Amino acid sequence: MSRSSAGLGADSDGPGTLRHRSAAVALDDVSKGIIEQLQQDGRRPYAAIAAAVGLSEAAVRQRVSRLIGSGVVQIVAVTDPLQVGFSRQAMIGIKAEGNLDPVVAALSAMDEVDYVVVTAGSFDILAEVVCEDDEHLLSLLNERIRTIEGIRSTESFMYLKLSKQTYTWGTR
Repeated sequence: MSRSSAGLGADSDGPGTLRHRSAAVALDDVSKGIIEQLQQDGRRPYAAIAAAVGLSEAAVRQRVSRLIGSGVVQIVAVTDPLQVGFSRQAMIGIKAEGNLDPVVAALSAMDEVDYVVVTAGSFDILAEVVCEDDEHLLSLLNERIRTIEGIRSTESFMYLKLSKQTYTWGTR
């Protein structure tokens, strides 16, 4: 939950979506402390955050507003896909040719895709997908992902068990 011109170099395309920029601006220790408090509980009252970081409630409210407005922080509800009817998660390794930007844009526009990154190595792009079941995953791969112009091949890595998922980066 840390990004943008006030901090770590990302623009938001909406809740839960980030586009990274190359320039990063350092956050001071107080802003990092506020972010850490929000990472523990995004609904933590400003008064409690103020007490933890040594500012007034009004000052914390103002800083949080700036952090959100600049894209450094997003306050979102994170769901457990299994609890809301999505039993299949997978990472899709994608080999592509030509300009990757249109492929990345097409993948990013898909509701099932929750993570897209351009990589160096065996794959050009990694995309994490969340699907209702195996049939949904197969349909997504065959009818939508593999039909994107520029995609040469895909390899699916189905999740058997999620052992760790954290959102506490960016403040240490």
